[in-house]
Amino acid sequence: MHPANILLEPGHFVRHPKAPELGLGRVQTIVGDKITVNFENAGKLIVDGAVIELLATDPNKTS
Repeated sequence: MHPANILLEPGHFVRHPKAPELGLGRVQTIVGDKITVNFENAGKLIVDGAVIELLATDPNKTS
């Protein structure tokens, strides 16, 4: 698991650094390295937290 992903908890808002087209995502569950995120433009996806470091985001900011 990437160090920044360790700080994530269900309910946190994130963005995928390599796929900005997914839009804002909200963490649903974290099981081991697998992070389930509900993205506004793609629905629920499972992200491998050992490979991708999700970017914690303030949902009130526009960029």
